[in-house]
Amino acid sequence: MVSEFEIKKEICEIGKRIYNRGMVAANDGNISVKLDDNTFLCTPTGVSKGFMTPEYICKVDANGNVIQANAGFKPSSEIKMHMRVYKERPDVKSVVHAHPVYATSFAIAGIPLTQPIMPEAVIALGCVPIAEYGTPSTNEIPDAVSKYLQHFDAVLLENHGALAYSDSLLAAYHKMESLEFYAQLLFQSRQLGGPKELSQDQVKKLYEIRAQFGLKGKHPADICVNKGGVNCHSCGSCQATIEAEAKGSVDLVAEITKKVLEQLNK
Repeated sequence: MVSEFEIKKEICEIGKRIYNRGMVAANDGNISVKLDDNTFLCTPTGVSKGFMTPEYICKVDANGNVIQANAGFKPSSEIKMHMRVYKERPDVKSVVHAHPVYATSFAIAGIPLTQPIMPEAVIALGCVPIAEYGTPSTNEIPDAVSKYLQHFDAVLLENHGALAYSDSLLAAYHKMESLEFYAQLLFQSRQLGGPKELSQDQVKKLYEIRAQFGLKGKHPADICVNKGGVNCHSCGSCQATIEAEAKGSVDLVAEITKKVLEQLNK
């Protein structure tokens, strides 16, 4: 059995990774690990995740109350979000929250990651929705994230960042890393004229491979809460909604302009 001290060391190591990879700046981000149903380790608030040592790590209960914390340290202000994930996903053992640049850019732009552009992302992540904006450290973010927990292992946080969770700390970190890589590839391929997406048939085969592998966690391969039971990838529903809203705004401006010109020409 891995000791509590070893888990604290691992949290510090993952903190260094997300910091060194530019997934957080200054004191951003937070990490937690479930020890048992009422005991959790978490990073403290107000410290850089790239410079932590084991004595920084706090221990809290399922309500986020402090069980143990060294002088000068207190649990992350986002602990409510972590606790909601653990409460609604008993299979989750670790949660990682960060602000990876590309993924967060999509979250700020209001664009979910739904385009199937590479097999690894389709198998490991599926599509990645955006949880509605909530004020940090309040119950608004946990409430927004809640609706996605049963179908996804990673979500973007509107105008905020990203959240990943899994059955181990390393797996949760890997999902965050994969999410950022996916977002970066999608962003850069758009600069080159747009990605060539995998077909529905190709996506279906990748879903079948995932099932054969017996991978743990939740995945929108079978049902997506945003699509009324339709497979998420290749359906284009999320993206179509965004584009329709954008087109609607353009059409509205055009219509107003037309009417103004008609009045001026009378």
